[in-house]
Amino acid sequence: MVKKAPGKSHRKGMSVAELIAMFPDDAAAERWFTEKRWPNGPHCPSCGSTNILSGAKHKTMPYRCREKECRKRFSVRVGTVMEGSNLGFQTWAIAIYLALTSLKSVSSMKLHRDLKITQKSAWHLAHRVREAFAAGRGAFAGPVEADETYMGGRRKNMSKAKRSTLNGRGTVGKSVVVGVKDRGTNEVRAQVVASASAPVLQGFVREHAREGAVTYTDEASAYAGPARDFDHAAVNHSVGECVREQAHTNGIESFWSTLKRAHKGTFHKISPKHLDRYVTGFAGRHNVREADTVDQMVDIVAGMGGKRLRYNDLIADNGLDSGARA
Repeated sequence: MVKKAPGKSHRKGMSVAELIAMFPDDAAAERWFTEKRWPNGPHCPSCGSTNILSGAKHKTMPYRCREKECRKRFSVRVGTVMEGSNLGFQTWAIAIYLALTSLKSVSSMKLHRDLKITQKSAWHLAHRVREAFAAGRGAFAGPVEADETYMGGRRKNMSKAKRSTLNGRGTVGKSVVVGVKDRGTNEVRAQVVASASAPVLQGFVREHAREGAVTYTDEASAYAGPARDFDHAAVNHSVGECVREQAHTNGIESFWSTLKRAHKGTFHKISPKHLDRYVTGFAGRHNVREADTVDQMVDIVAGMGGKRLRYNDLIADNGLDSGARA
């Protein structure tokens, strides 16, 4: 009898052998995606009608809407992040599994090797899976921990020319990420923001925590404002204080630790242009980690709808450094 490992032993995982048995080919994977996206039968992504012709003799579009005003052909890919993808359904299923079961995520180079697709396709695929992580809904009841962190390269690793363009030290030239963690549900919300100013940080806390919720932060003056709307307490990190009774930010800082270890150990470089998608992916993975692996995969499928991430949009110049492809 195989002994259970420590950690999340209460949840049911899935071995690679079980994954391949579940998705032996594209046809099996397509049936699974179809069942999970449309548990009550297919409906038209364009008009929403359930008056659908199934099993149409078309290479890629097996469904057709019967509504006279629509009559469009479609597949389970249409209207999701899979739309326009030439990758097989089995490839998508395996990529989702790898993204969910890798604590520090998975690089495009690993997907390229494991799935036998080009690195360019793997990079696009990885970003589309991150796009599918469902955003959290509703404000936290608390207690809530709030904190910000800074993402960017280490100055000692920069070229002299790069360092010379940065005026100042520490956080200069880095991206700001703010997050809140609800102690009751263990759920995290995080996103890249324009600055660490008081209006920005306080606005994020107010958006994701209910009025009156117990809120814990560090001593940063930017968080002083929520005291008017929340039961606010802060710990003073500058004098070595990490915990004072129930006041601490250890939970959200643990999330930052995972994100930064992945930055250094898996991706090595995450450009400001794509950082928010990485942050969303890590928050989404954190929020479903108590669920069984197959339920996590179903959650990804549920988050695919209504989203599209074209390759040309992904590489479009938006004024930020596109960086290396991780």
